[in-house]
Amino acid sequence: MSMSVEDATKTRDGFPKPFPNISSNVVEQLRLNDKVCIVNGAADGIGYAVAEGYAEAGGNVALWYNSNDAAIEKARSLSEQHGIKASAYQVDVSDAQQIQGALKKVLDDFGKIDVYVANAGKIVILENPGIRRGSQQYQGMAISKPILEQTIDEYKKQMSVNGAYPTRDALQSSLVSNRHAVDGVVYSAKYVGEIFKRQGFGNFIITSSMSAHIVNVPTDQPVYNGSKAFITHFGKSLAREWRNFARVNIVSPGFFDTKMGASPEALNEAYRMAVLGRQGHVKEIKGLYLYLASDASTYMTGSDLLIDGGYVLP
Repeated sequence: MSMSVEDATKTRDGFPKPFPNISSNVVEQLRLNDKVCIVNGAADGIGYAVAEGYAEAGGNVALWYNSNDAAIEKARSLSEQHGIKASAYQVDVSDAQQIQGALKKVLDDFGKIDVYVANAGKIVILENPGIRRGSQQYQGMAISKPILEQTIDEYKKQMSVNGAYPTRDALQSSLVSNRHAVDGVVYSAKYVGEIFKRQGFGNFIITSSMSAHIVNVPTDQPVYNGSKAFITHFGKSLAREWRNFARVNIVSPGFFDTKMGASPEALNEAYRMAVLGRQGHVKEIKGLYLYLASDASTYMTGSDLLIDGGYVLP
């Protein structure tokens, strides 16, 4: 194991650091007035709920989306409803160059970046166009598959982009992969981190999963679970690396009722395991992301916050 060692007996310059200059009024602390917040994967589901919450709190919002251009109209609506600036940007977060380009556009349009929420996901068909039942085509979120049944190509796709929750088709045939987090979070961190360092301030929030904490059932999905554990530990490590200029925290959701929801098998297990006996609604997660983005959490960094209805309790 390689590690650096600091002399704990040596007096360290610059300590203690000063307290932040923030309001003592907790309601004012939760306001995001004049803050610029990027949320990727913001066209729907948890991502849009987060963007909406930031706009409701007075923040200016950049909604990043990959293929769901509903984000364009949603950005316009947020701006009109809340009197803030909101714009939509098409970005594939599995492409490092697209992230760099989009960050430059946001800086040109807004002048700074205060908060970046790494939340994005998109669906990629691996083998077939999906399983149709009636007129509806069911598509999954992650490759939820035992390692002995998973191909190397599927593994590479999952580790490069990752996913959120197992769905019907993922359970039945693993036809789809959600292009999301591992590379996407790393690329996002690298390039927005450079901006945060230049600015001298920033706030990076990662959407992980309760699957980083448990071997989830009823689906065997070791690569998925492991990739989520990577994302969580990566975020904690960033909090140490960026200690002089930015905060980093992780949100680990359980099962939430979104369009990219879970399979009936997984939902039955969720109802049994979650002590609240149900899925979460996206409106129940907005406040957590707002807290992390706001001045109410200025002494919090490197934390991983579970919001799962008590699913992973011992």
